[in-house]
Formats: sequence, C-alpha cells, structure tokens
Amino acid sequence: MGIFKKRSIKSLGKKKFDMPEGLWNKCPSCGAIIDEITLKQRHRVCTKCDHHFTLTSQERVDMLLDPDSFEELDPTLESVDALGFKGYMDKVKNYQKKTGLKDAVLTGRGLIQSHPVTLGVMDFRFLGASMGSAVGEKLTRSIEVATDEGRGAIIVSASGGARMHEGIYSLMQMAKTSGALARHHEAGLPFISVLTHPTTGGVTASFATLGDINMAEPNCMIGFAGPRVIKETTHQNLPPGFQTAEFLLEHGLIDMIVDRSAMRERIGDLLGFMLPQKKSA
Repeated sequence: MGIFKKRSIKSLGKKKFDMPEGLWNKCPSCGAIIDEITLKQRHRVCTKCDHHFTLTSQERVDMLLDPDSFEELDPTLESVDALGFKGYMDKVKNYQKKTGLKDAVLTGRGLIQSHPVTLGVMDFRFLGASMGSAVGEKLTRSIEVATDEGRGAIIVSASGGARMHEGIYSLMQMAKTSGALARHHEAGLPFISVLTHPTTGGVTASFATLGDINMAEPNCMIGFAGPRVIKETTHQNLPPGFQTAEFLLEHGLIDMIVDRSAMRERIGDLLGFMLPQKKSA
C-alpha cells in the first residue's frame, strides 16, 4: 500500500463558478471582456468597439478638469419632500448612501486647460439623474457663478428627465436653468453642453440643448419622449437610428460628436476661442 493517496476530483469540493466582482467587465455592445484597470485607463471606453460605458460624476470631473482645480459648489444642497410623495425621502436617503452624493448632480469651479469654468455633471446612478428642485438649483447657481466670475459654463447631461416625485417643482427647473443661461449668454460668456447616454425628458427640453455648442458622445440616446411612446402617439414607423447622437448631428440638433478620449482637449480648444480675451495692461 502506497504512503501517499491520490486525491479524487470530488474531494476538492464544489467547483466555483463565481468571478470576483469588480475585476472584469462585459461590454454590452460587443460582448468583449475587459479588465477593470484597462477600462479605467481608457475612461471606460471599450477596447474592441469603442462603446462608452457610464461614468460617475467624480470620474467625469477627473477626466475633464485640470488636476486639483475642482472646488465643489453647494455640497450640502439636497431635495425636500414638498409634496409629501410617499416613500420619496426614503429613496433619496438610500441613493445618498449608495452614491455618496446629496443629489443627482455634482457642481463646482475648475479649470480646463487653464480656462476658468464652472462644471455641472449629472450622475445617472442617483434616481436616473432625474431633475428635481435641488438639481435645478445647483445647476442654476453654478451658471450664475460662471456669469458673475466671467467663466465658461459646462454641463454634462445624463438624465431620465424631470423628477415626478416633485411635480411642478421639478418642471419649474426647466425655466429657471434656461433663464440663468440667457443671462449668461447676454454677458457674452460661453455655455458648452455635453450630452451623454441617455439624455431625455425635461432636461433635453431645457438646458441640455441650449448650448452655444452642443456636443455628444458617440451612439448616446438623446430625445424627449421614448421611441415607443412617440411611435404609439404618431402611429408612424421611426427612421433608423432615431434619437441617436449620429441621427441628431445629421439633422442639426447637436454640433459635434466627440469621443471621450478627446473631449477635454476639444472643450479646451473651444473655450480658447469663445471666452473673452483678457486685456493686457
């Protein structure tokens, strides 16, 4: 009899099929499996098909602004349940815990290639980046800071639209943000709107499409109502590619489509042309 006994396959226990979370990502467009480190280095753009994954608001700030130039505005501003909508505040608190944000937008001062701006970034993780009173107020205040300080205003949109839990208070933000942008325009200062996937509803119908330059990421969805609702309302077949950035570029709603890797440089170049030049002494 041998001293050593060979272990059987069964003695090794149950085979593990689970992969540790956070190490790999599957592209929803082409199915490629991409490691997390590579995806971060590429600003979360697929290595095979250039599909643009969703970014968090902080990732977007890090990608666009000059290092260490971000100064957050209104960090404590958050929504209240003015209408007494059942369960609304429980949802808000839950998303605050999940995301570390007070609401669905992050705003602040910063620099893009040394050009002074205010930046507002909507975060789809927080209630679909729906626009409630806090989102509208934070964006309006950031635009007003840009106007008062002679900065360019940049807003990166990604939203399911107005927040139904706040009713008319949410819809009022469409007019409020648009009014602030009108004053910003009268001051001769630029507003660059960046539309990402998806940008819909009251956000599309207000500030997101009011840019001096409206740019979008490739293949993102931009629209007011969804394709199914439009088709059921009009009883017509929608054209191929309807509500994609490429379709809207062809029809004039947006001015350019910019890959994420080139966006900071492109915005910086535009600001160099559009911001008022400082007079030399």
